[in-house]
Amino acid sequence: MSGGRRPGTLRLALTPFAVGTGLLVLYLWVHTADVPPEEASVLSAGFLGTRVAQHVELTVTSFLIAAAIALPLGVAAARSGRALRVPLLLAANLGQAVPSIALLALVFTVTGFTFRTTVIALVVYAVLPILRNTLAGLQGVDPDAVEAARGMGMSPVQVLARVEVPLASPVILAGLRTALVLVVGTATLGNFVGGGGLGDVIESGLTASGLEPASRIVVVGAVLVAALALTADWMLGLVERAVVPATWEER
Repeated sequence: MSGGRRPGTLRLALTPFAVGTGLLVLYLWVHTADVPPEEASVLSAGFLGTRVAQHVELTVTSFLIAAAIALPLGVAAARSGRALRVPLLLAANLGQAVPSIALLALVFTVTGFTFRTTVIALVVYAVLPILRNTLAGLQGVDPDAVEAARGMGMSPVQVLARVEVPLASPVILAGLRTALVLVVGTATLGNFVGGGGLGDVIESGLTASGLEPASRIVVVGAVLVAALALTADWMLGLVERAVVPATWEER
């Protein structure tokens, strides 16, 4: 289970600065070098911009579908006994235990060389951390708080929405952040099955002729993926900071 501590103010403040600095250094490194024509086409603003947009689309689509699946399942698992909880966790663990490239290949045999193939594989990978943290967060809620809410006449739905979910939100949001960063990184493999994204950039560098251009293109692709992952984590960190109450240690 991922931890439920809120992201610190300093880290949230420094992340966009670090990402911006890294991208600026990358830009200066690329545009002050003597770039061969075959490398320039890959490092052009049009090519990189299209792949970044595809990567974001892959990430957002997969993450939202995974959250829509895993959050209700986590609530259901927390409410049920072992008869439902154990099979759910086993299935989710099995999905993430399969190597990512093997999972893509398996999905490819059914859905073919499409954007959808990558999305399905990413959803399978993202479900486990969201499901596991939702379950753990709800199970970790103080039973006395739940009983007090019931004693006030709240319905089960009201207890869940007003007491359990708010108290479990640090752990649930930590799971969402873990899943989002995982999706950003794994989405680079979508290149193998027609998903596009920044995997196209990295693959172009790996297959380029000559060591120097290949290494430069690969570095650009890797840095852009890292920047997207840090930005995604930062954005959810802002959400977490806004909705999770501060502890006395953080004030």
